[in-house]
Amino acid sequence: MKNQMTLADTLAQNGIRPKSLDVGTQKIKCPDCQGVGGSHKQSDNPLSFTINPDGNAVWHCHHCEFTGNHFEPDPNYKYRPVEKKQYVTPVPKPDMTDNKLVDFMKSRGISKTTVEKYKLYQQGEWFCFPYYDESGNLCNIKSRTADKKFRQESDAKSTLYNYDNCHSKDEIIWVEGEMDVLSLAEIGYDNAVSLPNGAPKEFKGDENDKRFTALANCPLDLKKIIIFTDNDEAGQALHKEILHRFGKDIAWKVKLPQGIKDANELLMKQGPQALQDVIDGAIAYPIDGLYTARDYYHSIHDLYDGNYEKPLTIGVPSLDKLLKFQPSTFHVWTGVPNHGKSMFLDYVLINLAKRHGLKFAMFSPEHSTQMHIRRLVQMINGKSFDEGFNNRMDKKELNEALAFLHKHFYFIETRDATPKLDLILDIAKSSVQKFGINCVCIDPYNEVDATRSGGKREDEHIRDFISQCKRFGRIHNVTFFVVAHPTKLQKNASGKYEAPTAYEISGAAHWYNQADVIVTIHRDFDADKTTFMTRKVREQGLYGQIGEAEFIYDLSARTYKEMDYSESVDWSRRFNN
Repeated sequence: MKNQMTLADTLAQNGIRPKSLDVGTQKIKCPDCQGVGGSHKQSDNPLSFTINPDGNAVWHCHHCEFTGNHFEPDPNYKYRPVEKKQYVTPVPKPDMTDNKLVDFMKSRGISKTTVEKYKLYQQGEWFCFPYYDESGNLCNIKSRTADKKFRQESDAKSTLYNYDNCHSKDEIIWVEGEMDVLSLAEIGYDNAVSLPNGAPKEFKGDENDKRFTALANCPLDLKKIIIFTDNDEAGQALHKEILHRFGKDIAWKVKLPQGIKDANELLMKQGPQALQDVIDGAIAYPIDGLYTARDYYHSIHDLYDGNYEKPLTIGVPSLDKLLKFQPSTFHVWTGVPNHGKSMFLDYVLINLAKRHGLKFAMFSPEHSTQMHIRRLVQMINGKSFDEGFNNRMDKKELNEALAFLHKHFYFIETRDATPKLDLILDIAKSSVQKFGINCVCIDPYNEVDATRSGGKREDEHIRDFISQCKRFGRIHNVTFFVVAHPTKLQKNASGKYEAPTAYEISGAAHWYNQADVIVTIHRDFDADKTTFMTRKVREQGLYGQIGEAEFIYDLSARTYKEMDYSESVDWSRRFNN
């Protein structure tokens, strides 16, 4: 029998030397254009090399197009593919001996025609609502009694109700239950959907909320969504969840009459025309444009009463005096190269993840994802990743840190070495909808494609870049952190670089003018300290102030620690420029 070539054999035969044989993608040297006789610069890592969970591997060089694969699974490979979840297809069991279904539906304003169209049936005391996929295949059955007992089939695929009619539509109405879907069907709308598991008690944006498994299983490509959830606390929480996943730019909202809870109650109490009037009167969420005070009536009253989203503390006392996390803001971090901007940003993000459960989509192409994760797990554990250190983390600690990162950090990688911002935002939008991320980090700005069309100047390109990010943040309630390098700095008389000001960020003054927050990270190598400086905070007093805090990098703990200092300085006068 012919021996099967292992993954290691294939790599050796092709001269490929990966940093590890772990599952994932890594950027490494190309044996073709960087090997013996190769002309490509050695500082680059142009070969994109990916190992899949079964030991299959593919590689592609972005410089010389050197391509190949290991196309047979390695039987000795230590990883195994995750088994695909097997769903159970339910079997309808109609009971026609005592059919009270039609009478019950009639009492709720639902006709026999609609009952038959949506294939409802009765089983004993249970009224049954079949769920179908985009191909019309039965996936699930949800049942209820007249006195509001509910049940679903075990191990069935979680699916949106009425998805078979809505999967290809670009406009839907999102309601909160099967009866509301059927109520809208009564007045001619076959494009309403609902979740099978009801509304959450509060807004979380949580990827693990089983209510939204159905949405992950039932993709929608929408141009318009009318949110018609119940007029109660849970309905408002669901409203926010839907808005968070689909964005305000395509969302409309309805206003129910006083004392009416949902679409079915409106149909029963006030009739089809009243339900039609509510749909016709749906209001578009304002995105950009001209507004009046009336548009902000409720939000202003919420501000007055203190009912607004409070800024979040980072959990480090000296930083909390200077900066708090406010959703939908745009942050710019700068500093002299190699002074630790990225590392300190990681420190802040880890604290926010631990303290508040925030989630981050990271585009950081200057660092391989594996090395970035290595740095993060060191900060999480306060221990070394590498051999040769007394406080090296053990495998249990490593796996616990990886589990934490899996929940809170998502890494954006692209085959294009310099992707356009549109691609990064498309990936970010999907991660918002599916995983509920709160922040997007671009580190650094100059790794995003800066191609300008139509004679656009660099400062105009930067202006539009920032505007596009801020608009995305407002729509999806997402905060942006962008690392931007300073211009070429001059050394002072002692041969050191001064900390760059906000106006010394490379490219344009737009960084200062448009950013909500600007942070400078500056390291004094002689004093072995790192200074965190807030150069701009748009809403001083609400989520920060101008100032600075000093830190040391604790090598044994692989993280930053505050320095004690008591000097009183008027920071606003020193740095407000």
